[in-house]
Amino acid sequence: MAVTRLTAMGKGDETRTQVLIVGLDIASEVGLEGLTIGTLAARAGLSKSGLYAHFTSKEDLQCAVLDLAAERFADAVLRPAFAEPRGLPRLERLMELWMLWETDDLPGGCPFVAAASEYDDREGPVRDRVLLYLERMLEEIEKAVRIAAETGDFPADVDPRGYAFEAWGIILAFQQWARLLKKEDAARRAREAFAALNARASGA
Repeated sequence: MAVTRLTAMGKGDETRTQVLIVGLDIASEVGLEGLTIGTLAARAGLSKSGLYAHFTSKEDLQCAVLDLAAERFADAVLRPAFAEPRGLPRLERLMELWMLWETDDLPGGCPFVAAASEYDDREGPVRDRVLLYLERMLEEIEKAVRIAAETGDFPADVDPRGYAFEAWGIILAFQQWARLLKKEDAARRAREAFAALNARASGA
């Protein structure tokens, strides 16, 4: 997933990066709507005026936090998964790492899941950013499915979008089953659902 990297090149950039990390934690815990200049200033121990030197508005801050979240997702899920052998092993690793992302990588879980509900009926740059990254996530699943077809693990006529639709449903069910409902069998059921999906996709 290609996103803008936040590279610390000076004191101001270092401060911005550290502030965004705090902002990502807040967005994970309470959602993007709970992330404001005021809440971030209080958590980061900075003044509001100091934060306005880095972010021109609440929406600017929210978009920057989504950019950071996308980069973290790429580091935690996509890059290690796509380092696996081509085909089904790569897809299986992708789903395992995605499950960890939903429950373990951030204090309140994936910020994109909450943002998808918060902004599904709202127009504006934040919604556009959410749509961009969610679509890219789905495209990564489709890419892995197409590669699995190239290796022969799936038939040539496999439906990558259909697979992504079902995989996304499993991921969302797992996230709610594990985080909200606190079901101890969440991971087992998600793995069984992925195994069944892979079996259908392979024609088994």
